[in-house]
Order: sequence, then C-alpha cells, then structure tokens
Amino acid sequence: MLRYPFPVRVAASRRIDKLLIKTSFQQNFPLLFARPWHLSSFPECMSKIQCFHTSPCCFKKKQKQAELSARSPSTITYLSDSPKSAVYITLAGLVPFVAPPLVMVMTKTYIPLLAFTQMAYGASFLSFLGGVRWGFALLESRPAQPDFLNLANSIVPVVFSWFAVLISETLSEAIVTIIIGLGIALHIELFLLPHYPNWFKALRRVVTLVAFFSFVITLLLKDIYPEKGPKKPGQVV
Repeated sequence: MLRYPFPVRVAASRRIDKLLIKTSFQQNFPLLFARPWHLSSFPECMSKIQCFHTSPCCFKKKQKQAELSARSPSTITYLSDSPKSAVYITLAGLVPFVAPPLVMVMTKTYIPLLAFTQMAYGASFLSFLGGVRWGFALLESRPAQPDFLNLANSIVPVVFSWFAVLISETLSEAIVTIIIGLGIALHIELFLLPHYPNWFKALRRVVTLVAFFSFVITLLLKDIYPEKGPKKPGQVV
C-alpha cells in the first residue's frame, strides 16, 4: 500500500544504528559526554579554582608585597615621636661634646684641658648607657629579661669608659677608646638587644653621630693648631 517502503525502512534503520552507536559511546566513554555546568554553579566553581591558584608569578608578587608591608621604616623616622623632655635633655647633653672643639676652632688653639673634659664626659656618657640598659632589664613590665645577655652587655660600655680614664695620660688613645665604645654600645642596642622604643633608638643614633664627629674634630685639631694650656685640671704648665 505504501508508495516508498524501501527508502523509509532504510532511513529508519540508519537512525536506529546511530542511536545504538551513540548509546554505546556514552556507556564506554562517559567523560566525553558529560553534561555542561549550570550557569548558577559556574561562579562558585571559579571561586574554588581561584582559591587554589598557585601561579609562580602571582605567588612571588604576593610574597614581595607581604615583605614590603612587614618591613619597618628607618629608625631615624621615629625621631619626631620623641618626648619633648627627652629631646631637650638630649640637646643639652650634646653641649659638652660640641663645645670643646668649637672653642678650639674659634681660638685657633688646641687646648688639652678642653680635650680632657670632652673625653671625661664621653666616659661618663658610656657609663650612663650601661646603667640605662641595666635598669631597663630590671623593670617589672619589661620586654627585656634580666638574663646574662642583657646584664653582661650593659657592663661593656662601663669597661670602655674605665679603660679610657685609665689611659688618659695619652689623650688621643683615650679618645679613640671612647669612640670605639660608643660604636659598640650603639651596635648592641640596635641589633643585639633591640628592646628600646624606636624614638630612643633614633636619639641614640643622633647622639652617637654628634659625639663621633666632635671627637674626630678634636683629634684633627691637635695636629693643626698649636697646643696651649695644661693637660689636666690642677696641672701647672
């Protein structure tokens, strides 16, 4: 009764064969025919993938930013945070360092007595620094413990000041000893025992630099200007 029975049967058989082949592929290789993700779950999956993203470039960039943010600024920048009383007392304490070479330059004369007073004040200043460290370690609410490291290092400036006074007959060597003691004390306070406030460290750097240059100028003036006056208090020329 049908006009085209053969072509219809052939087309139907071809469709059936295609469906059978597709079904067998889906059963044997299910990963190739996985269903696409829903649009609603796509951002959540992307967020999870981003959390575990470990690209070397991004990791190095984040690590560098973390190091820059954790790096503390220079200690000298905290000088403006110093209490006014500490600043005024520190400036007044610099006068015995600066005054002797300044007077020698004004008079164009090397005065051993002024150089001796400058050296003696430097020795006293070193002893003061040792006492500051000792007292700082003995406070009840202290960041530094009264252990052997803190208490022994507080004695180092005192030893240098004592030795400078001991060899004060040779004034140049005594001044060099004071300079070395100031440098070692600053190194201990900034690097080995860094428990002081930042503003105090800034003041210590300023004081050490001023004292260092004042002592160096005094040593240079000894070879430039003629010597005049006694070498020690009470000594007759």
